[in-house]
Parts: sequence; structure tokens; C-alpha cells
Amino acid sequence: MTAVLSPVLAGADSAGRRRGGVPVAVAVAFLVILIATAWAVAPSLFTGYDPAVGDTSEKLLGPSAAHWFGTDNLGRDLLARIIYGTRSSVLSALVAVGIAVVVGGLLGLVAGFFGGLVDVVTARVVDVLLAIPSFLLAVVVVSSLGFETINAAIATGVSAVAVFARVMRSEALKVRGTVYVEAAQLQGGSRWHVLLTHVLPNASRSVLSLAVLQFGVSILVIAGLAFLGYGDPPPASDWGLLVSAGKDYLVSSPWLVYAPSAVIVVVVLSINRVSRWLRAKD
Repeated sequence: MTAVLSPVLAGADSAGRRRGGVPVAVAVAFLVILIATAWAVAPSLFTGYDPAVGDTSEKLLGPSAAHWFGTDNLGRDLLARIIYGTRSSVLSALVAVGIAVVVGGLLGLVAGFFGGLVDVVTARVVDVLLAIPSFLLAVVVVSSLGFETINAAIATGVSAVAVFARVMRSEALKVRGTVYVEAAQLQGGSRWHVLLTHVLPNASRSVLSLAVLQFGVSILVIAGLAFLGYGDPPPASDWGLLVSAGKDYLVSSPWLVYAPSAVIVVVVLSINRVSRWLRAKD
């Protein structure tokens, strides 16, 4: 019997180790995110072309060994413009996520822990924000602030505040009723001390995976705003702006649309895959 069960148990143990490790898809997703981060931090290491200067004699060239993603209507290397545009796209998404996490997390944390009138008022505000489509809300906010990429980032962050507030409120309500929180209150700890010391660290776990997911969503929203002209004007090379500029040459030079679109899709899908993996581990 032992001889029969040993291979089975060994296989189960091996499968368990595989499940406990990092899946291949997640490792690839991390690699894509690492490359995008490197593009944002040191773009000059990955291309020798100037993203704003081109040779008009080489305009609208197809992908080749010299220009992997081809050239645009001014002869500028498209890959260079995508690489240099990563910094603006990624940093804008980080700003958006930071605003959503700080503002939304704070509102949800206070509402869930203190309850009462604070919870009622916050819940109604969150309901109103959730009733408005996030992209529409972002368009309204950026129209009020002005057409710049940083304003698009702020608008995207504001549109995501309600989501983080609802998640943090739910987690705060759950943690508030735990034994260790009640024990801390019985020992004489102030409400703010208990909130910051016990509730916040435990309630913020689910927010991490949501923040990673929202990072990908923010890239899409900011790219959409740039596509509509709500970001920095040319010669900026935001990903959404590159897609917008290439749509006029979709028939004759489709790579001007497909290349930046593919980069957006691959990066966002990689971020979403990492987010799902973090949720599964939580």
C-alpha cells in the first residue's frame, strides 16, 4: 500500500509546490511590467532615436530591422516614441492610483470604523459617484482642470475614489468586529490609536490587489483621454496620443495604430494578471 501511495503523494507534493510558486504566466507578466518600468526610468538605454525629431525622407516606413515599429508621418521612429511615452503614461497612472488610494481609502476607513452619521454621509457620496460612469466623470473633471496629462491623471484618480472607498469601508467594518480590536479598545486605547494601529494595517490588504488592478485601468483611462485630446498636445508621445495620431493612416500605415495599441494591451493585461495572482494569494 505504501509503495502504491508514495508516487501519488510525491505527485501531490510536487503539484503543491508548483501551486505555491509563481506561475509562468505571472512571471511573464512581471517581466513585461519590469520592461515597461525600465522604459519609464531610462528610455535612452533602449533606443538611440530622438522621439521628437525625424527624417521626412523616411516617413511612413514599415517595421524593419532599423525601425522595429516603423516610422510615423514625420519620419520619427515609432518605437522610440512609445518608449519615451511610457514615462508619462506610467507616472500619470501612478498619480491616479495614489489619489484614489489615499482619498478613497481614507473616506472608507473612517466611515467603516466610526459608523453613524459619518458612515451614512460617506455612503451616499460614494453611491452618487458610483452612479456616474468613471470615464465620463474623468472627462468632466479634466475639462474643468485643463487639457494636460497631469490633469488627466487627477481626473482618473477622482473617478476611482468611490471604488476604493467602498472596498476600504467593507474591510474596516469586518476588522472592527474582530477580537483583537475589541481587546485594544478595552485596554484603553483611543479610537484613533486603534484605527491606525490595528484596523488600518489589516483592512488595507485587499486594497493592494485593487490598487494594482486600478493601475492598469488608469493606464487605459488616461490613454483614452489622450486619444480624445484631453492630454498633452503633440509632440508629446503619450500612448493614447500615438494611437490618435496614427488613426489617420490606418489603411496605408496600420502599424501606427497597432503598435502602441498592442503595447497598451500587453501592459494592462500583465498588470491584471498580477492583480489576480495577488488576490488569489490574499
